[in-house]
Amino acid sequence: MGFDLREAAEHGLDPATASGYDAHPARMGFFTDTSVCIGCKACEVACKEWNTIPEDGLTFTGMSYDNTVGLGADTWRHVAFVEQPTRLGRQETNLADAELPTGLAAAAAGRTPVSLGMPTSHPPDGHVGSARDMEFRWLMASDVCKHCTHAACLDVCPTGSLFRTEFGTVVVQEDICNGCGYCVPACPYGVIDQRKDDGRVWKCTLCYDRLSVGQEPACAKSCPTDSIQFGELDELRERADKRVRQLRDAGVTSARLYGDDPDDGVGGAGAFFLLLDEPEVYGLPPDPVVTTRDLPAMWRRVGVAAAGLLVGLLAVTISGGRQ
Repeated sequence: MGFDLREAAEHGLDPATASGYDAHPARMGFFTDTSVCIGCKACEVACKEWNTIPEDGLTFTGMSYDNTVGLGADTWRHVAFVEQPTRLGRQETNLADAELPTGLAAAAAGRTPVSLGMPTSHPPDGHVGSARDMEFRWLMASDVCKHCTHAACLDVCPTGSLFRTEFGTVVVQEDICNGCGYCVPACPYGVIDQRKDDGRVWKCTLCYDRLSVGQEPACAKSCPTDSIQFGELDELRERADKRVRQLRDAGVTSARLYGDDPDDGVGGAGAFFLLLDEPEVYGLPPDPVVTTRDLPAMWRRVGVAAAGLLVGLLAVTISGGRQ
């Protein structure tokens, strides 16, 4: 098992300290509030532009407006569009009055509707002033590498291409990667991926180059609704707890946090989420576990078996020599 996992789990050390940093900044991360994501994909574009990531195809996938489908070597940020035949969030959660303000309703009534090519749900009575029974909603979420506390990709990398930064994040050094691909199946989230042209692996670095000079990651900088929030991980967790309580008090009983628990199967994620449905709906594993968790016990058993075999061979050799 990697040094990082042993030290963090057994001695309560933060990932950067467990990785050998004596003096380091606070652990940094992402809190993604999907309840305010509008699916604009600004984060995808900013990520590609800043990190010079190749385009990944503008193809029709049949998955709503999702043209990237999932995270990969050429997609470090992925905005999911989940269409559900259920009541719109506003009417379901009472986050806003079902009746539009008089001035806004009057202004809207005087305009000619223009189709944007988006799925529509019209009020049953045809009036713009009421919106009570719309039976359709989107769940939108911007996914990214979780920068796990217990990162299996680090454990299995034979070249040191993957390393833990002083900010507690996990980064790939592509000039050291030999393309072995061990880290790809090791990731419990299916995040890290190999690029087809050269076989090297790529993923989100949490804009390590920007962090090093005091700037926030490009995706968070570009998000117009603050759905992607960047900062010190402890402060983000406090902010996320407050946001969940706010939503539940407003009637959003489905609001929950994903990846924020330091006692979960990966020791807590450096990038966690507020979801409005089960994790599986967003394509996230419900109970991720670091895939190298059992390696120490396995190696201990191998060692005991090898020692037993050696003792047996010595006994046979000695007894044979006496005869």
